[in-house]
Amino acid sequence: MPLTSRSKLKDGTETLLANPRFELMPFDSFGDQMEHLPDGAEITITASPTLGLDATIEWSEKAAKEGYEIIPHIAARYVEDKEHLDEIATRMTEVGITDIFVPGGDREDPVGEFESAYELLVALDELDHEFEEVGITGYPEGHDFLSEETLAEAMDEKAPYATYITTQLCYDPEAIVNWVEEIRDRGVDLPVEVGIPGVMKYQRLLQISRKVGVGDSVRFLRKTSGVFGFVKQLVGSRGKYTPDELVDGLAPYVDDPEYGIRGLHIYTFNQVPDTEDWRRSKLE
Repeated sequence: MPLTSRSKLKDGTETLLANPRFELMPFDSFGDQMEHLPDGAEITITASPTLGLDATIEWSEKAAKEGYEIIPHIAARYVEDKEHLDEIATRMTEVGITDIFVPGGDREDPVGEFESAYELLVALDELDHEFEEVGITGYPEGHDFLSEETLAEAMDEKAPYATYITTQLCYDPEAIVNWVEEIRDRGVDLPVEVGIPGVMKYQRLLQISRKVGVGDSVRFLRKTSGVFGFVKQLVGSRGKYTPDELVDGLAPYVDDPEYGIRGLHIYTFNQVPDTEDWRRSKLE
């Protein structure tokens, strides 16, 4: 690799890993996981199908008071109505939260009147609350139940209410880069937080991947590690996935304004220590 290419790769990697967002799930392990993060880290907190939004809001309040930069997931299908949304927004602003992420939510049936992220974004816009940042979801590998056309229409509807996009879990840097090029061609210019998996055993990672519908990425994992290597990593008790190739594949595009990749969103699945050890090691 030429010296300039190596330098660009190194600079891009350092930019991506310097201040990523760490996604945590609002389970009992949240507090212990949080202690392994850097002081003042940006933490996104998911909405749980079993716990609803209550756990997300409560952990958001606790972590914000401890000095972390918190981005709660206000999943549309978990919000009862406009009054409930107003209460959530009020509690978030009272603890200094200025950034929220608005997905549709993975509940089959909504708990209230909001079917989609777009509907909630419109309702939030009508309330007397202002957040500096509002994130929406992007799907580099499509969606199991929605067509590409439907996804494009939904993004076009949501984009005027948002300030950034966070992508769904993906392992293939080429798929991510191609998707960014596609949305730029459609005129969507919001900055992108690229969603990547953290460090964890292959067995668990594949279970999660199938659950969230990233089949193409699973095939990519098999392709890049080779059949023998993949099987060895899959069945080995210490076989862990690390996102080195993914980060290195994205690094050359980080400083290119046409792509607008501003950082990483790490899906830790509450496996923070291994992921943070890997991040620090790669930076060194």
